[in-house]
Amino acid sequence: MTVLDLFAGPGGWSEGLRALDLSDIGIEMDPAVCATRAAAGHTTIRADVAAYPTAPLRGNVTGLIGSPPCQTFSAAGLRAGNTDLPLCHQALDDLARGNDTRAVLRAACVDSRSLLVVEPLRYALDLRPDWITLEEVPAALPLFEHTARLLAQVGYSTWTGVLNAADFGLAQTRRRAFLIASRTRHATPPEPTHADGGAPADLFGDGLPPWRTMLDVLGCPPALVVTRGNHTTGGSTFPTTGPSWAITGRARSWLLKVGNRPAATRRRLDQPAPMLLFGKAPNDVSWIDSDGTSIRRLAVQEAAVLQGFPAPYPWAGSRTKQFEQIGNAVPPPLATALLRPLVASALEVAA
Repeated sequence: MTVLDLFAGPGGWSEGLRALDLSDIGIEMDPAVCATRAAAGHTTIRADVAAYPTAPLRGNVTGLIGSPPCQTFSAAGLRAGNTDLPLCHQALDDLARGNDTRAVLRAACVDSRSLLVVEPLRYALDLRPDWITLEEVPAALPLFEHTARLLAQVGYSTWTGVLNAADFGLAQTRRRAFLIASRTRHATPPEPTHADGGAPADLFGDGLPPWRTMLDVLGCPPALVVTRGNHTTGGSTFPTTGPSWAITGRARSWLLKVGNRPAATRRRLDQPAPMLLFGKAPNDVSWIDSDGTSIRRLAVQEAAVLQGFPAPYPWAGSRTKQFEQIGNAVPPPLATALLRPLVASALEVAA
């Protein structure tokens, strides 16, 4: 089974496949991201997805993965993709008719990156893999729905929708749009493995455990506690190593804050993290104490674990670049849940 991973990133999809004893070949052009993939043992072609020829790949690709850059559609960015949506829809229709107008339409876009969202359809129509799975920010869902309609016209069963990674074992409430397509099975979303607050067993199932929390995945062993203030009146205690979850009223628990605005999202350690949005400022995600006092920035290793990567994952590049890679990656646990039924069906057909 040969799996081609477009806009491969640091290895979210690749780690998801690795959990299934499979691997992919990624196409990625960012040198720091390529270095991360190489250090993690993931095969990579360093190239521009939009310029790479599909002809040499025909007949050799079983599965197609794609996570086009989301900056132009993301709420964390300038949302130039909203202006470019009509051009993206036109490009999809043109490709389906065998008319490649990408160069002309790209020049007309406010942000040329917007048109990258159509690249998976170009590869899919040229390569006709057995299965396809794509990921983007929820704002791009109308483009995935359009892509799905065009894939259905050439024989694919399709599903599109938004999934919350917390429903699949990630300790983070991260919502993303997905497209699933298959020529060998009915396309359906994966079955959740967790639920908000848990779900009790009934006649139709065994129930589901509650969402995993930051406390679950970060460990958070008891922190060193010191006393400040007038010791004769008891003072106050607070953790100094953390992140720490207080089990007594006198110790201060750590919270995770995403964003610098007064209304920035805050989550306790006994909750999943909010969606991690790093942008170009990793200090936008930081630990604070229960009084709102800043403690320190989120560490790279902590961010990686909250995104579902192994703690020692070999991130390359500057600290800012490492956070950017983590924030853009597909969480491996969610990738595994999406890929498992597609891979199993393809293997059955091959057998």
